[in-house]
Amino acid sequence: MTVASERRPLLRISGIAWESIFSTVAGALIANLCLAIASAPLLVLLITTDPRRSWPALAVAAVAAVPALPALFAVFRHLTEARSGSVVVAFWSGWWRTMRRSLAIGAGVVALSVVITIDLVVLGASRWAVLLGGLLMVVLALAVSTAVLALVASVERPDARLRDVLRACLYLAVRRWYLSIAALVILGLQAALFTLHPALAIGLSATPLLYALWSNARFTLGPILPVGSHIAT
Repeated sequence: MTVASERRPLLRISGIAWESIFSTVAGALIANLCLAIASAPLLVLLITTDPRRSWPALAVAAVAAVPALPALFAVFRHLTEARSGSVVVAFWSGWWRTMRRSLAIGAGVVALSVVITIDLVVLGASRWAVLLGGLLMVVLALAVSTAVLALVASVERPDARLRDVLRACLYLAVRRWYLSIAALVILGLQAALFTLHPALAIGLSATPLLYALWSNARFTLGPILPVGSHIAT
């Protein structure tokens, strides 16, 4: 009787653990599906066309796909704080709430990326390529880092003005440069995995890697997050 009674709590804990694991995996798969649906035009163009010829359409599709990121960040925030509720509802409500701001952010960073890419192509092998090319790459990296922080801040601080958000995110991206580099590495890993195995990148790796990106961004934004966000600074 004593042995049996000691084993029952262990079985209960094991069952709770398995239920938590199953819920986490199921939530991640559903979030991946929502992310794929929200960014479907961009994914289709990337898989089926040559980016060197279809880059104007890719640029438009990239802007349209940007709201999927803060929508996924809204899911992460919801599950972290509430630990219950529908992933689908959290995603699409987050997509709708942040759509206008994220489209503006996406349009800015995509336009800058196109201009810098064209400049790099024009520079080619000229003597200015090394100097100006390196400077342009730094500007692009800083723009992407600032945009990621701004998208996360759009979920965490929807009350703040976009101009103030961008100014604060630019400052924090420079001040916490090591975290900005970590964010760029995470984005690079996802992009490389998509290039090698698109199905794996879309179906499995997107949520865990973007969760790491979100956690990194929240830590970076610690000084401007509202009290109660439980982010160490």
